[in-house]
Amino acid sequence: MVAIIDYDAGNIRSVEKAARLLGHEAVVTRKREEILSADHVILPGVGAFGDAMDKLHRYGLVSVIRETVEKEIPFLGICLGQQLMFESSEEAPGVEGLGLLPGKILRIPDGENLKIPHIGWNSLRFPNPGRLFQRIAEGTYVYFVHSYYLKADDPQIVKATTEYGTLIHASVERGCLFACQFHPEKSSETGLKILQNFLEV
Repeated sequence: MVAIIDYDAGNIRSVEKAARLLGHEAVVTRKREEILSADHVILPGVGAFGDAMDKLHRYGLVSVIRETVEKEIPFLGICLGQQLMFESSEEAPGVEGLGLLPGKILRIPDGENLKIPHIGWNSLRFPNPGRLFQRIAEGTYVYFVHSYYLKADDPQIVKATTEYGTLIHASVERGCLFACQFHPEKSSETGLKILQNFLEV
């Protein structure tokens, strides 16, 4: 069973739909027992960093997420979910993230002919082998919607990058933790394959 964490963020149902399309039982939940009994846990979301952390605290989900990681249940953050896994974000100065991995979330720098938020398809490069990208060709395009991006402290955890005005750490992996800034559930057959790779961990 796949537990999809419900903290009132946008775009949660499309992740549930994708998991079910791949043949997996999926539940959107904020119940501790359902999350901790799941085979895989996903933290999706579209929204603002500060508001999201406030809701995770309000619903008692921060401690549940930490328990999930301690139990080594495979855990995937998507878009805002990836950003929340790190220490802080320029979007919400003074707000602590989950701190599951070391790194900061920065605003995409302004540039000529560069629209922010970044909305659209970008190709991936794979600086390190990652389990999410097995049987995925380098240069494959995936779908992004974001104004902020990850700069991870440890280059070894970075499994995919893309360029949009700067080098963006598009996916990371360490132990049972996985994350991607792009939306696999909106990235056609490639995205479904990435999700399937996660659900087979």
